[in-house]
Amino acid sequence: MIKDFKKIWGDHMKLHEYQAKGIFKDYGIMVPNGKVISSPDEAERVLSELKGPPWVLKVQIHAGGRGKAGGVRIVKSEAELKETAKEMFSRPLVTSQTGPEGKKIHQILVEEAVDIEKEFYLGITIDREAERPVLIFSPSGGMEIEEVAAKDPSLIWKEHIDPAVGWLPFQARNIAYRLGPLLRTDLFKKFVSLLNTLCRIFFEKDCSLVEINPLVITKQGSIIALDAKMDIDDNSLFRHRDLKELDDPKEKDPLELKAHEYNLNYIRLDGDIGVMVNGAGLAMATMDLIKMAGAEPANFLDVGGGASEEMIKRGFEIILEDPKVKAILINIFGGILRCDVLARGLIKAAKGVEIKVPLIIRLEGTNVDQGRELLKESGLEFLIARDMKEAARLVAKQVKES
Repeated sequence: MIKDFKKIWGDHMKLHEYQAKGIFKDYGIMVPNGKVISSPDEAERVLSELKGPPWVLKVQIHAGGRGKAGGVRIVKSEAELKETAKEMFSRPLVTSQTGPEGKKIHQILVEEAVDIEKEFYLGITIDREAERPVLIFSPSGGMEIEEVAAKDPSLIWKEHIDPAVGWLPFQARNIAYRLGPLLRTDLFKKFVSLLNTLCRIFFEKDCSLVEINPLVITKQGSIIALDAKMDIDDNSLFRHRDLKELDDPKEKDPLELKAHEYNLNYIRLDGDIGVMVNGAGLAMATMDLIKMAGAEPANFLDVGGGASEEMIKRGFEIILEDPKVKAILINIFGGILRCDVLARGLIKAAKGVEIKVPLIIRLEGTNVDQGRELLKESGLEFLIARDMKEAARLVAKQVKES
């Protein structure tokens, strides 16, 4: 039901393209020569450091679909480079993955152009059905892999990786032999070596995704990663302090950053109903019910079983900071988090902020009577729901009538 399921459960840290390419270079994978600029004024500096024209300008944001949205441009003169850089920095980039508001551009990667002979797709990710990593290759690169799979599944080649033994060299040769005449004989060893190296990167850096699209063979006979994408498993960052330093807070939602400071599990979504729940499963069920009632959740907020009054207060404040929120649904099952603790946290938050939107509360579990009594005596204006279905119906109704 929830279309943002991947966003909610995507526990990974994204790297920018230039950061991923830096790691590729450290492992010996060829990438185009490039420099990162942070303002239009820096475009002049890179002209003396890169061969050209032509050059390629690529905005650095954590979202796919940059090429189709105009975030990747080829320029053929110094004047065009400066003008294009100025234009790109001047407004947010809107892609299929950013939403209509787009993302502000803070950095642009300027690279030397490459003479392309062939383009391929290469990626490694987790196949959750097979419960193991999988290397995915396609002889049709340079386009969305989902589009390739939909049009012609035979162009998607897979090699699953047994976690007990890891990637084996013969698996790289399996892919290389299937390419046949598409891969020149003199490039066979280079290609096999690249696949083996990418698998090393995937495991040694604890990636959830590593992708090259396109991987190109140049007219000069080189194999180059023209693009690069890397996602690192958040749970592994204690082993990778160097990678943790690559995290870019500018690419994150300000409210999500604030929630992280308070150890709250908060993800901002596109709807208008603020949600506060204890427990990830209950949160997902609550958001599904909201959608079934004809409305859209504005966030995923799981305060957890051990939330304190202060955490409840902070979570409530964060929900209210979202200007899109038109109503709030609080759905708590008191187990570890007692209903009276939640009630005190809400009252504490309400004293510090003005609540201008309808508030619907559903409480059940430990100390539920004390919690309801505290809320009743607080002076707060709210509606009580008897069960989850009624809570979703009430909050959807409030939004439609607002």
